[in-house]
Amino acid sequence: MDTIHGIIKLINGYLWGPPMLVVLFGTHLFLTVRLRGIQRYVFLAIRLSFQKEDDGHGDVSHFGSLTTALAATIGTGNIVGVATAVAMGGPGAVLWCWLTGVFGIATKYAEALLAVKYRVRTEDGTMLGGPMYALEKGLGKKWLAVVFCVFTALAAFGIGNMVQANSIAVMANETFSIDPWITGLALAALTAIVILGGIRSIARVCEVLVPFMAAFYVLGCVVILVINREFLMQTLSLIVTAAFTPQAAGGGFVGSTIMTAARFGIARGLFSNESGLGSAPIVAAAAKTRNPVRQALVSSTGTFWDTVVVCALTGLVLVSTIIAHPEMTVGTNGAALTKAAFSKIPTVGPIVLTVGLLTFVFSTILGWSYYGERAVEYLFGKIAIRPYRLAWVVAVMAGSVVSLPLVWDLADAMNAMMALPNLAALLLLNGVIVLETKKYLWDDNLHLAMEHDEVV
Repeated sequence: MDTIHGIIKLINGYLWGPPMLVVLFGTHLFLTVRLRGIQRYVFLAIRLSFQKEDDGHGDVSHFGSLTTALAATIGTGNIVGVATAVAMGGPGAVLWCWLTGVFGIATKYAEALLAVKYRVRTEDGTMLGGPMYALEKGLGKKWLAVVFCVFTALAAFGIGNMVQANSIAVMANETFSIDPWITGLALAALTAIVILGGIRSIARVCEVLVPFMAAFYVLGCVVILVINREFLMQTLSLIVTAAFTPQAAGGGFVGSTIMTAARFGIARGLFSNESGLGSAPIVAAAAKTRNPVRQALVSSTGTFWDTVVVCALTGLVLVSTIIAHPEMTVGTNGAALTKAAFSKIPTVGPIVLTVGLLTFVFSTILGWSYYGERAVEYLFGKIAIRPYRLAWVVAVMAGSVVSLPLVWDLADAMNAMMALPNLAALLLLNGVIVLETKKYLWDDNLHLAMEHDEVV
């Protein structure tokens, strides 16, 4: 196992080296410029996410699609992932993570637009879409679509399954002395109950679970920041300066370089909000919508909520708590650092962490089960869906008892290999993205365009 872990870490060194960071962050910046700062429409997009699309084609509502995507993205990456970034990259990693979210809004918008534009309807009326269809129909690169689906199916077991189950099993064991096998069995049983009903069942659960869990966690973090208020200015200053200057070890933090802070901040930012990964567009394609731009705007809010809000709050909580309690030892284990930081806040901290992780983990497992399922359906047809669901439930159980460093590193490797074909589609089809945006958003009066577009 140690040998395998060593190989995976070596591969990650190449996959997440400077070239990948440049390509990923560069795509975010490029699409932000090409789309004239699409981030400025974020509040309109939030309003659209609550509107019904009864006259649009699709399987679930705007809100159902968004909450399913948020269920998949708001997970341990927002808590344990941010803690791992701080542990490995120092406080500056928080800013890089946040910037990945701000500029990643444009990439999430572009992914969803292509997913809806190139989606297809199956014989039973189900809508299918995602980067694989953009690669096949938009670029005529069927082989790249196959590559994307292979990596998606594999990545799902890491980012969306075993990492999630492992994090909650570790926390339950350390906090409540619950055996990981018991946690794994409970999670596996609940997962099986929901995913057997397909996307509609998943969306119904997520529509209820996601707003509750996000509101509870955000409120809890705000309470903790009020408790740590005397350290907030120092926290903000340290996060900004550490992102652009080398930091020596001290004050509870490890030493870090600018590249280290950027690497772990951007990597965890992607892990958290998945902009550029190509996962969220898969469920965006199932949404009832009148044109690609409407759903693209709604989907872009996922990155806003996930990283610009939730990850930022987690980073502020962690860094301010470490400053307030410099005796804390920052290690490489994200789960242990998270538990240590939140436990410093009497009563509120442990409750926020426990409820947050429980709900985040379960919702992410549900959302990613759909992504992986659609990938294997593209590769092998509907006959592969039931075996994949069974394997998914078994992996939840297995993930609860696997070493966290191995799971995280494997997930990072799969994320990178999944992102590459998707980024190629975004860059090569950027002209299509701009034309669709021009047609539905720029050429017409904005409010009229949002109310009177034709059904696609």
